[in-house]
Formats: sequence, C-alpha cells, structure tokens
Amino acid sequence: MTQLFALHSAYGLATAAAAIDGGLIEASGERVLVPFHSSRIPETSVGIVADPALACLRRRFDRIEDLDELLGPLHPSSWKPEAAELPVLRRLLTRAWGLDAHDLELFVQSPQVAPARTLLTLFPHARITIVGDGLMTYSPLRIKLPHTVTARIGRVVHADVVPGVRPLVASPTAQTVPVPPPLFAAVLREAADGVALAPDLADGADTVLVLGQYLAALGLVSDAEEVALQAAMIDRAAARSPQRIVFKPHPSAPPRLTDALRARAAFHDVEFREYRGPLSAEVLAERLDARAVIAGFSTALPTVSTLFGREIDAVGADAVLARLTPFENSNRVPAAIVDAMTRPRSPYRHPARLQLLVDAVGYAMQPVVARHLRPRAEELLRELDRDERDRYFAPSRLVELRLPGAPADNAVQRVLRPAGGVGRAEELRLTAMGAQRRLGRAWRVLRGL
Repeated sequence: MTQLFALHSAYGLATAAAAIDGGLIEASGERVLVPFHSSRIPETSVGIVADPALACLRRRFDRIEDLDELLGPLHPSSWKPEAAELPVLRRLLTRAWGLDAHDLELFVQSPQVAPARTLLTLFPHARITIVGDGLMTYSPLRIKLPHTVTARIGRVVHADVVPGVRPLVASPTAQTVPVPPPLFAAVLREAADGVALAPDLADGADTVLVLGQYLAALGLVSDAEEVALQAAMIDRAAARSPQRIVFKPHPSAPPRLTDALRARAAFHDVEFREYRGPLSAEVLAERLDARAVIAGFSTALPTVSTLFGREIDAVGADAVLARLTPFENSNRVPAAIVDAMTRPRSPYRHPARLQLLVDAVGYAMQPVVARHLRPRAEELLRELDRDERDRYFAPSRLVELRLPGAPADNAVQRVLRPAGGVGRAEELRLTAMGAQRRLGRAWRVLRGL
C-alpha cells in the first residue's frame, strides 16, 4: 500500500510526523508527501516543501511529489477538473507517482476543498484519513460531501490540544485518533532545533508574548479596529507588569501595525520587541519562557497551554464571534473554543461542558452535516440565559432552526417562515395561483366552453 499525504501547513505536517512517531499511523508500504501552498499568493510565503526548519519532518516520508510544481501556474485551490478528465488524470498521476490506485490511502487536511477534494475524487477506491489542522478540526465539515467520499473517511488524526474534546470533522462515523501532547511537543521542538533565539531575547527577562492574527485580512474587522484590538492586547500584557512584551505579528500584517503597538508599549513604559523569525508561536513561548501568551483566537493559545503549560489570554474573541458572517463561518468553532477556555469564570472549563458547547455551535453552523448533534444543541440551549445564548448563537439562527431560546416571531416572520420546504410567501403565491386556475375552469364551465 502507498500512503499519500497531501498537506499544506506546518501544523498539519507536524501532526502527521508526530502520529507516525507514535505508531498511530501504521507503517504499511511507501509514504509519499504531496505538499502544496494554500495561501492566496504562494510567492509571498514559504511552503512546507521548502521551509528549512521542516526538513527534519519531511524525512519521515520516503519521497516528495511537489503538487505546486506539477500544477503550476494553476493555483492548487483552483484545480477542479471536469468529470470527463478524471480517468485520464488518474492514469497520468498513477504512472507519474508510481501508485496503485486500488491500494492507496489518502491523508488530507481539508477534504471539502481543492486540491484535497480533487484527489479524493480522482482515486475513488482509496481509504481516507483526515489530518487535523489546529482548531479547525473541531468544526464540522463545511459542506455535505458525497457518500462515495464520506463512506471512505475512516479516521481523523489530530493534535490533542483541547484534551477531552472530540473534533467534529467527519463526525460521527470517523474514528478520532488523538496525538498525545508530549509527542506533538517533541516534534515542534525538533523542527526548531536548528533555530537560535537572539541573545537579547534569551536573557531570561520576564516576558509576555503577544500574537497577531491580522483579522482585517479576513474581513472581520477594519484596519483601525485591528490596531485597536491589538493595542488592547498590549494593554492586557502590560497589566501583568512584565519586563518585556514580545510581539509576533502575522506574516501578512503591515509594519504600521507594529509601530502602533510599539508606541502603546512605550505608553506603559514596558520594553517592546518584535519577533519575525521562523520559530512557531508555541516554541517561541517556550524559548522565551513567557509567563503568558495573549492573542485573539489563535490555535496557538490552546496548543501552548496544553503542550507547554503557559498561561493564556484572549482579547476580542467575543467580538469576533459577533462579527463572523455567515453563521457557518469556519472560524466560529475555533473562536468559541478560545473564548470558552480564556474568559473569566468560564462555565466551560470542564471538557464535557466544553464538548457540549462545541457540539451545539457545530450543529447551529451545519444543521445538515451535523444533524446528529441537534439533541446536544437543544440540551445546552434550554439551560442558557439570554446573555450566554447571544454570546455564541445568533437569535436569527435559533429562529431559523427552531431551537430553544429563539425569540418569538412577529407577524411578518410567521408569514415568511419556511414550511414544508417552501417559503411561506411562495406557498401563499402558489395557493393563490391554484385558486385562480380553479376559478377560471369554473367560469369556462358556466359559459359552456
């Protein structure tokens, strides 16, 4: 058998490497890494095939087949061939990569989008394993995949960064295979072994690490709101009275953002340093011996807490939850998890309670894909007060799904509410048309026509 790993992020590659090290992915033939870029502009980022820090992780695989090189100049996310092209492409790839299309296991991170979905379609007999990519793994699939795909998804291998909480992707049929935190931490450290921290950052100063996400690029906030949000992170960090604040910006964030944060730290009379090196946020926190890590809703927060025992704090996760549109936005579950893990006096500190929240939000996001979770959503919503409901659930969504806690409909909403699969306004229109036709037939009978 050939195991083909179509991966696009360092986090996914580290998850696969740790699972291999722990024997969670059995050795059964050749392992082939098929890396590709997922960024909108690949030229502005270093992919996992070229990143020197990931060379040690790439050695877990017998060979590498670069998908970007094969498809270029076509972006991997645009690789959506017509159905008539699939048999030819299957034969070409089978020959080029030396595969047995009938004895193949595909490992993918995002099965609902290209190029992963294209590969799943190209090889209809291959077994499928989903490799987790941080907190996104805890969300349900964004679309309803064909049964010919979902029936082949046997397991979900994921870094267990929210212990006791089961990811929703491919739930409920796929087996979840959590990668233990020590294994995952060991892989992250290995990837960072060759990267030295600047001496002036490794001096043992009491440090708080602040992580930027550049939410403006996602359309969640304006540029001005982005600056205000991250200035609030600096305020939160300064309130801990550290000797130094280290800021790790998002790679795409403009320099003016860092300038504004530097000025904010100066206002608090706290030393400010920017870090743009290759260390991951998790390893950087450990190398700095950071007392706390502060961010928005970054995957790094639960990861650094679970793996390295650092204190974490989130700024603006509740505001992001209120801004996310549509409700199905795939960032909703990650934001909800981080908010629930970091908010003061959180009622979701126990894993079972957090699982209930994740299940309920997951159902509200994807009521068709995650319809098995409706009883869980009803269970949670029946006991929440209005403020707690509104924090994680839009009232309009509760009305749409007729869930507990939904506000009462007004007269217009009752008329427009869908019934029997047809909107009420459309239902009334069709009823009127039917009545008009019947009246016309009766009039023609009376006239003897």
